[in-house]
Amino acid sequence: MRVKLRKGDTVEIVSGRLEDKGKRGEVINVLPHESRVVVQGVNIRTKHQRQVQTQAGRNINPGRIQFEGKIHISNVMLVCPKCGEPTRVNVQRDEEGARRVCKKCQAVID
Repeated sequence: MRVKLRKGDTVEIVSGRLEDKGKRGEVINVLPHESRVVVQGVNIRTKHQRQVQTQAGRNINPGRIQFEGKIHISNVMLVCPKCGEPTRVNVQRDEEGARRVCKKCQAVID
């Protein structure tokens, strides 16, 4: 299935963890083969990093690193820039090419 989300889109979390549900954020990365996206400020994970010396002679500092985890595409909805509502996306094709369209207000998204 073709992914209708792109990097830089604003999305809203519609299902999943209770503390993340309802949050909005910008798409940082789209992973179409895994059907997942990475959203800024949502699904924060903590990794415990040990001190490692790289080949260049620099040290990677130890500690806890926080980063955004992946979310399945079915758990997010695109937010229409015109009406500000989470909406499904329709793809209209014409002589100019394919364009994404909001299903609620019929506004062209890009």
